[in-house]
Amino acid sequence: MIIPLVFLLLTTVSFLLVRWLIFWLQRSQIFDVPNDRSSHSVPTPRGGGLAIVVLTLLVVLVYAFINKNWLQCSVFIMMGGIVAWLGWQDDVHSLSPKIRFLVQIIIAILTIIFFDYFHFLTIPLIGEVKVGWVGIPLTIFWIVGLTNAYNFMDGMDGFAGGQALLIAAGWIWISSNGGALPNQLAFWIGIAIAASTLGFLPHNWSPASIFMGDVGSTFLGYSFAVLPLLSLPDGGVPVLVGVVLLWAIILDTGVTFARRALKHENVLAAHRSHLYQRWLIGGVKSVHVNLIYYGFVLLAVILLWGWFQKLTIFPALIVIGLPLLWIGLLLLTGKWEHGHKD
Repeated sequence: MIIPLVFLLLTTVSFLLVRWLIFWLQRSQIFDVPNDRSSHSVPTPRGGGLAIVVLTLLVVLVYAFINKNWLQCSVFIMMGGIVAWLGWQDDVHSLSPKIRFLVQIIIAILTIIFFDYFHFLTIPLIGEVKVGWVGIPLTIFWIVGLTNAYNFMDGMDGFAGGQALLIAAGWIWISSNGGALPNQLAFWIGIAIAASTLGFLPHNWSPASIFMGDVGSTFLGYSFAVLPLLSLPDGGVPVLVGVVLLWAIILDTGVTFARRALKHENVLAAHRSHLYQRWLIGGVKSVHVNLIYYGFVLLAVILLWGWFQKLTIFPALIVIGLPLLWIGLLLLTGKWEHGHKD
């Protein structure tokens, strides 16, 4: 009974806190001013993700006091807090990308010093693959990459928040006492993120009254990167869970990054080349784009369920099916865009 009550309390507090943030950010003149890349047309307060950050870190702090898990909790609070602070500074002052990346790399290094790194990976159809010392740069890349990937994907009303709610729900299911990877800290982080984003979403749904901002999106990216380390520090199955739950975000960011690099474009510069942005430019309604990406997360949960149940076809669907689905979407989108130009 206590868990539903805590979830309801966090959701309510988040809703009220975001409502207050709208007022405070407007008074402080902290706005996202629309430009030619924006999906909004009027200046909108940004920084609503502060509610998600504050409530998640508060839940972890309470968990630390109750369970005496000081090391993991204090590291998560400090590193996650620094990531959020850096994002907040970028929301207010627009930091240099080089400074952001440098600090994020330092945070990733400190994180693996305390949480360890991925010593092996679990790949469906193949099994466990030991990566040895390669796991160190791989884990740093995972943390920094996912922190930024989630930030890059926060470009539409309800987009990052809705996916965060579903991804966190996936972690709640997997890390619960009856789940495949029971872990109480990961479970409560999932509860905190899911509840706080649920309270945030009514204010962020189109037309949004407030945006999440880098303070929220980078914190969510960092949190989702660290959850596999909390579940099983040396890698394995939790890494697979993290990758599958975020498969659409990872592929969208990775493919877009590669395409821009091959075209010799500045990969750090703002753009509208992500698949979801191409759909929006082509005239697909934002609510439909949101529902499709929410569906990607739900598909991931179904595939993980099948894999945990050891159903024969599901490993192939994860390793082969998801990339083929993305390739198909890219080809169809390219053909559709070409038809629009004609």
